[in-house]
Amino acid sequence: MVHAIRIHEHGGPEVLRWDEIEVGEPGPGQVRIRQTAVGLNYIDTYHRSGAYKLPDLPAVIGMAGTGVVEALGPDVTTLKIGDRVGYAMSIGAYAESRLIAADRLVPLPSWLDEQATAATLLQGLTAQYLLRSTYVVQPGDTILVQAAAGGVGLLLCSWARHLGVTVIGTVGSEEKAELAKAHGCHHTIDYTREDFVQRVKDLTDGQGVPVVYDGVGKTTFLKGLDCLRPRGLMVLFGAASGTPAPLDLGLLATKGSLYVTRPTLATYTAKREDLMASAADLFDAVKNGGVTFTVNQRFALKDTAEAHRALEARATTGSTVLVP
Repeated sequence: MVHAIRIHEHGGPEVLRWDEIEVGEPGPGQVRIRQTAVGLNYIDTYHRSGAYKLPDLPAVIGMAGTGVVEALGPDVTTLKIGDRVGYAMSIGAYAESRLIAADRLVPLPSWLDEQATAATLLQGLTAQYLLRSTYVVQPGDTILVQAAAGGVGLLLCSWARHLGVTVIGTVGSEEKAELAKAHGCHHTIDYTREDFVQRVKDLTDGQGVPVVYDGVGKTTFLKGLDCLRPRGLMVLFGAASGTPAPLDLGLLATKGSLYVTRPTLATYTAKREDLMASAADLFDAVKNGGVTFTVNQRFALKDTAEAHRALEARATTGSTVLVP
């Protein structure tokens, strides 16, 4: 028997329970891992609240973690007992031990810290597909990152700057502005005190940016469209403030023949070869200094409810790890 954080019903952080569960032996194509660290990501709050409903309750939530392989199921040949591995987008992470499909695991280089990787892997893979696939940034581009001091935001800022991109980022406080600048953001806009649309126009000589990366959603989406240059791309990859209202597609025409996409990491890494290629690109960026895996907050796994409260109150910056 091991401990895990489960939900028996959807709701606020109070529904997160510290339960005893039985993990069992891995089946075909599975392995069992002893978890060394678990990542905290905003998607976890959607599963908890019911914004993304889970079909079967009670359920262990959480999407990312690192661990050590301790048992192999039949037909698993790509891993061995004792391997250090990481994963993202595989629900069931909030546990001391778990079963998981072997093809969803990424072997970790020996130089990567497990806690920092667990805290950052889902966010790092998100930044990878956003910058390298959804819109392929080029040296000389200027981009807008909403919530630049968040987990994905900091990675987007640092990696984009490393690629020769000028980064404009919105933040909610002076402290978060300093953090974003320390991670590569060239220009910060405090949206609590400034009109970020006007500031983006000023910083781009009235032209706007080719792409907006928005993980905030409802409170920023429509104004973000006004930051785009003609034929620019709005990338809505999250909804921390809620889902935007239905979009009148005619607005895309009147605002400059704009494009909008709502991508997900699950789609971009659905194939094993895509997952491995994305991870390899990300780990290469870490090794070469374009991206830094850091942990800004740590909570014991049993205190996950406290971590969720901090995350939803925007009291966290960067990445957070839950330690079993």
